Amino acid sequence: MDQTPPLPRPLGPAPVFRCFGAGDPLYERYHDEEWGVPVRDDRGLFERFSLEAFQSGLSWITILRKREAFRAAFAGFDPEVLAGWGEPDVTRLLADAGIVRNRSKIEATLANARALRDLHAGGGSLAELVWSHAPPTPDAADVLEHVPARTPESVALAKALKKLGFRFVGPTTAYAAMQACGIVNDHLTACPVRARLISRSGPPAPP
Repeated sequence: MDQTPPLPRPLGPAPVFRCFGAGDPLYERYHDEEWGVPVRDDRGLFERFSLEAFQSGLSWITILRKREAFRAAFAGFDPEVLAGWGEPDVTRLLADAGIVRNRSKIEATLANARALRDLHAGGGSLAELVWSHAPPTPDAADVLEHVPARTPESVALAKALKKLGFRFVGPTTAYAAMQACGIVNDHLTACPVRARLISRSGPPAPP
């Protein structure tokens, strides 16, 4: 049975203005339908945080174009499955040309799956942890240059994740994931998607 998480339903007609991605259909769809849409389930969050870690040092479009290959290689980012993988799986993944073949990032993904398994065993959830770091009143920016790369909330989240055993999720990666998962709405003020997200979801709140 296909375990690939479905994409969120489109927010509406494609906007005339986009914060990024204009000219590339895949990137445009990601901007219009996914980036900033709240993700509140642990598996969805685990996938986004994993992909953001792989993106470190690379462009996001590189990861986006490989996303289906990543999903196939990493068992749909099922943390319960990945938590049981070991060195033979790392070796296999390093031979997979469809993904980013970086040993540190691959090993971190498996370690993070084990950390999430332990968090679940203790009665916690990644969604509760991540959404507890949502800023109370996110600021809107007019241009991308004014969008921060990290915030006090992302620094605190990165520290909390590290304490739980998560790896390769520093403050910048944590903030990129917070943006992607709708913990903050960093669509620019002129972007129609920003207003649609606000009207559709209201202020961010823990699940």
